[in-house]
Amino acid sequence: MSHRCRLALLAAVVVTAAGAAAAQSAVPSRGQTLYELHCIGCHTTQMHWRANRRATDWATLRDQVQRWQATAQLNWHAEDIDEVARHLNDTIYRFERPPRPIAGVAPPAAR
Repeated sequence: MSHRCRLALLAAVVVTAAGAAAAQSAVPSRGQTLYELHCIGCHTTQMHWRANRRATDWATLRDQVQRWQATAQLNWHAEDIDEVARHLNDTIYRFERPPRPIAGVAPPAAR
């Protein structure tokens, strides 16, 4: 195989890998999907920036997601509530939050 063919093949691989990475990053998170399906219909993201918002830290943000999903009778699991709270935190609030638990490892307080 000539040097040019190798370079062309390498370039094609790099372009394909870059395209695959971009496609993966475009996939919405579960939290984003749940928020867009169930929450955005009643309010836009503008409400999160209002002066008298009730979410003032990670715990109160999660509490508000819990409260509103219950009001809407969505019956979300704790993981769904966490995912929507994480989506809102990652895109709007930026509160310090606890790390995601590692499967099979109890949190320090529970040990």
